[in-house]
Amino acid sequence: MSGFIAGLCVAILPLLAAGFWLGRRTARPENSGGLGTPVEHATFETLHTASLAAPPLRAGLTEETARKSARRLRSLLGTDALCLTDQKAVLVWDGVGGHHRTEIMELLAGPLESGRGEAFPLTCDTPDCPVRWAVVAPLTVDDRVHGALVACAPRESAVLVRAAGEVARWVSVQLELADLDQSRTRLIEAEIKALRAQISPHFIFNSLAVIASFVRTDPERARELLLEFADFTRYSFRRHGDFTTLAEELHAIDHYLALVRARFGDRLSVTLQIAPEVLPVALPFLCLQPLVENAVKHGLEGKAASAGKSHISITAQDAGAEALVVIEDDGAGMDPVLLRRILAGEVSPSGGIGLSNVDDRLRQVYGDAYGLVIETAPGAGMKITARLPKYQPGVHSAGRLTRE
Repeated sequence: MSGFIAGLCVAILPLLAAGFWLGRRTARPENSGGLGTPVEHATFETLHTASLAAPPLRAGLTEETARKSARRLRSLLGTDALCLTDQKAVLVWDGVGGHHRTEIMELLAGPLESGRGEAFPLTCDTPDCPVRWAVVAPLTVDDRVHGALVACAPRESAVLVRAAGEVARWVSVQLELADLDQSRTRLIEAEIKALRAQISPHFIFNSLAVIASFVRTDPERARELLLEFADFTRYSFRRHGDFTTLAEELHAIDHYLALVRARFGDRLSVTLQIAPEVLPVALPFLCLQPLVENAVKHGLEGKAASAGKSHISITAQDAGAEALVVIEDDGAGMDPVLLRRILAGEVSPSGGIGLSNVDDRLRQVYGDAYGLVIETAPGAGMKITARLPKYQPGVHSAGRLTRE
């Protein structure tokens, strides 16, 4: 789907450049500024103008995004006026003839309903108004009309009709990409809510039970554990942002492990090796903590008390353009066939936050090449590797969370 959209963008813009801009530029030769032939210069100008108009449109069709992109779109068409509308009103009018807004909306009823472009003569009592003709090109996403691009000119023009249609199709592609981005964001938000809902009630119950056990025997220890529990839950249920830093995620893991150690005592040992240079790396919120919880569950809770100690190692290394995070336990491990079914969503995890949720979110944010790499076998423990790009467009931490 995304490849088709990208191909469509590439196809539309050179066509527009070679057709409409070439006609204008060859009629009025200008200095190409060392950029080559007039055709090459026109193509460059068109692509540059389109690239400036695209970012606002990637946020959807609103008054703000329409205002930011309208002037660039009018420059693409070279018209006296241009407006962008939604289904109900003119969002922005750029250029002369703003008094035609009401008339334009009346003329849009048919095109908005049919989804087909049309051209209309405009009526005007202002003698010096250059706006006498309007070309309407609907903006559609998934066969649904979201609004229209209207180009206004002094006279009817077949070239303008074609050019307006091409620009409207390009705008529609940007709106479709915005719709995909919004769907992705809603999906991530829903999954974060699911993560919060899945924070193991078993873990919460055991943590509170451990804290209660220290209340009489060691009140100071109980107080420390209660603060650890409060900090962990505050981080887990925070609301400012879908992304965090590796430093913050490791800080939350430290709170979690403090509560686990209080329950299991010297049966659990943890080794951390963290490269300082990867601490600022941004990553999806609640991305690593579930992996550590999985290591505790399968590495320690599945063992009998007489089975001896369990060890969990957490490493974060600098790997050039990426941070490499590895979480390994020496527990019971898992059947690889069962693991593949869990990651594919065919089998639900046995409790807590599933590995499949983390794997899905990493793939959504960074691409399929960045899914979890898991090595395991029955009785052989489990090793989970997560690769985190140091920079990814749209992945930014919301800032450090401090104790209130």
